Amino acid sequence: MKLGITGLPSSGKSTVFEALTQSISDTGHKGEDRIGAIKVPDSRVDVLSDMYNPRKTIYAQVEYFLPGMPGHQKENKPDRNLLTRVRDCDALIHVVRNFGGYGFENPEPCKDVLTLDQELIIADLVVVEKRLERLELDKKRGKPIEQEEISLLTQCLKHLEDEIPLRKFPKIASAHLLKGYAFLSAKPMLVLFNNEDDDDLMPPDKGDDLENSMVIKGKLEQELVQMSDEDAKEFLAEFNITASAMARVIKRSYQLLGLISFFTVGEDEVRAWTIKGETQALDAAEVIHSDIKKGFIRAEAISYTDLTEAGAYKEARKKGTVRLEGKTYKVQDGDIINFRFNV
Repeated sequence: MKLGITGLPSSGKSTVFEALTQSISDTGHKGEDRIGAIKVPDSRVDVLSDMYNPRKTIYAQVEYFLPGMPGHQKENKPDRNLLTRVRDCDALIHVVRNFGGYGFENPEPCKDVLTLDQELIIADLVVVEKRLERLELDKKRGKPIEQEEISLLTQCLKHLEDEIPLRKFPKIASAHLLKGYAFLSAKPMLVLFNNEDDDDLMPPDKGDDLENSMVIKGKLEQELVQMSDEDAKEFLAEFNITASAMARVIKRSYQLLGLISFFTVGEDEVRAWTIKGETQALDAAEVIHSDIKKGFIRAEAISYTDLTEAGAYKEARKKGTVRLEGKTYKVQDGDIINFRFNV
């Protein structure tokens, strides 16, 4: 999972990036792209690792990508080149300034959300118009064209001209024929209102369409990652923070993208794998290795709860909670699976 961090100038994108990736960088590298890969906290992996004592324990990973910011970037105006560079991300995190201070005008967070959305829409509109023009030209030249693609692009055009981001239309946004376009406004978006240290509240007029939003205290969370574990616990308690920004944002990101985790276990390795909800066993097998999908026989599965309640795999077998599932079985969050295959 790769998440692109976007936002207007001075919204605190770098600060939030450092809080999420638990890394502090030299400010001299401000113009460079930054990527941070971090482990997804999951207590289930910890428990399974204690149970199996494997040689390796591998957590799921999430990547945060922060495009380098050019020095000429204008105030309250996103750079469209930066937006283009997050096209290959699975989702976007929009950092919105909701703090004041010396040298800052009063924050207008909801206006800023709309400003970025408009830029995403414009970027997609340019792509759609150019492609439709090309398809029309191909049609006149007698070249074969995909009518369904034209239909989908025409629908996109209408919604974008109405200034509605494509993520509001999930069926269109997820259409296979449009996948290669990587439309920016079609990407799931998590809005992070970057608040003052003592402000826990959402903007009062954030709007009904911002259900995928949350508050983060970027500067405070950035300071947190530089502390020892003991100091961090006291710090969290003092500011009434129940979990770090990293843990909270990852959880919301998983929900936003409809992701779940399943596990493989053994003496060699305990590992978490990330897949989309409703993924069938055959496709989940491919996430591990294509050969497992090719030679798939069946999936031996047990839920995390059933395994931990039994205390051991052998005991779970005796209780009858270990199941044999076929190719079309929809993997559930927390399933522990042993794929049987023959290549």
